[in-house]
Amino acid sequence: MTILALEFSSAQRSVAVVRGDTVAEAVEAGGRCTAAFGMIERVLDSAGIGRGGIDVIAIGLGPGSYTGIRSAIAIAQGWQLARGNGLVGVSSAEAIAMRAQAGGIEGQVQVVIDAQRGEIYHAGYELSKTAVREVTPLRIIAPTSLSSDGTVVGPEATRWFPAAKIIFPGATLIARLAADRTRSIAGVIEPIYLRETSFVKAPPPRQLD
Repeated sequence: MTILALEFSSAQRSVAVVRGDTVAEAVEAGGRCTAAFGMIERVLDSAGIGRGGIDVIAIGLGPGSYTGIRSAIAIAQGWQLARGNGLVGVSSAEAIAMRAQAGGIEGQVQVVIDAQRGEIYHAGYELSKTAVREVTPLRIIAPTSLSSDGTVVGPEATRWFPAAKIIFPGATLIARLAADRTRSIAGVIEPIYLRETSFVKAPPPRQLD
């Protein structure tokens, strides 16, 4: 199975193609300016794979940059419409935990991601050499309410916790996680966004004399 993975939930955005042990990845720290299709073409060329050779597209669903995640979803759904490939959505927080494990971190790990409004997304994991186990489900909390147990990691973790480790989710890990998911997503894919959507209705137009 050949997987194209898109991880745009943080300021360090990445695209990867994974087929078995073969991996090609492109990483850019470009935020909204990232040239997504240029990155995709580079990894496809590096892997020697054409667009028609992609079986599944894996998307990092966040939480994180709402614009980035929406862009990745739009690309993936357009690709599926044109090519009929499968889609799999993966938690970016879980990818961060896996990257921490790959970096040799074990024990209790607190994954934190900016949730705006002075709050953070938080999920707790227990890491060993052979397993990544979620122990605290993803939630939104104030940084001051996070316990000091374990290692704190995340894309901007040192903003709130000076001793934390900066770890970004990566497209290659998104692909590895997707390979373990046997069910593709049909229909609309939604970002992991724990807040209820709210809006303010615009006032009616004024009549100008």
